[in-house]
Amino acid sequence: MDCNVIIFTFLALCLLQYCTCAHVKSLNASIASFQPAVATFYGPPTGAGSDGGACGFTDAVSKPPFNSFISAGNGPLYKEGFGCGSCYQVLCNLGPCSGRPVTVTITDECPGCSGAFHFDLSGTAMGALAKPGQANALRNIGNIPISYQRVPCDYNNWKIGFKVDLGSNPNFLSVNVEFQNGDGDLSLVEFLPARSNQAIRANHVFGATWSININPSAQPAPYSIRLTSGSNKKLTATNVIPVGWQPGRTYWSNVNF
Repeated sequence: MDCNVIIFTFLALCLLQYCTCAHVKSLNASIASFQPAVATFYGPPTGAGSDGGACGFTDAVSKPPFNSFISAGNGPLYKEGFGCGSCYQVLCNLGPCSGRPVTVTITDECPGCSGAFHFDLSGTAMGALAKPGQANALRNIGNIPISYQRVPCDYNNWKIGFKVDLGSNPNFLSVNVEFQNGDGDLSLVEFLPARSNQAIRANHVFGATWSININPSAQPAPYSIRLTSGSNKKLTATNVIPVGWQPGRTYWSNVNF
């Protein structure tokens, strides 16, 4: 046999073997992407759990873009507040369950929840897991086995909001960061005062709330805010906190991940 034919045949077999293995690996990864967990629900049967809870989102949890599709999480999900804003798909396969996944955002902590991963869903989210007419039957079961996977957050055309905490004053600025696409969670927040090239690293207060101590004469507004997501993606909301900012106000950026 011609040497070129032998070489070509060998390469073709190797390529076929590689492609087949790669396809199987990809397929297995897709099948294995959902992992076991436990779910309960809290708050009103058709409500949003509670007003924001340990992440500090207050009544935003019941409004767009969350629309009450939220969950409290135990330690491995809440992550001492660093898990706030992360998104997950959950589904169940018991009798009342539809088997279709529902996407929820971590907005609260469930310190008493048991199990390796425990989602304490809003009543709305729990009901959405059920077949038509079976929502109450599913809620009444109590602890239910579910499957979950981490997914990118996608709030469509929403931009990131910065809600100034009511306890803020000219020397102390605290903001709750809301509605990040992609990772959803944050690992670092930095403030950049006007006329300064030096960033101020924010303190993680709790949940999705971050703060800085400021000298308004040396570090004046407006403030840009640089965000670093859980997977180290960076984004800057330029001049998002304006001159004359006020506690209790939400200031909207024109960016999102």
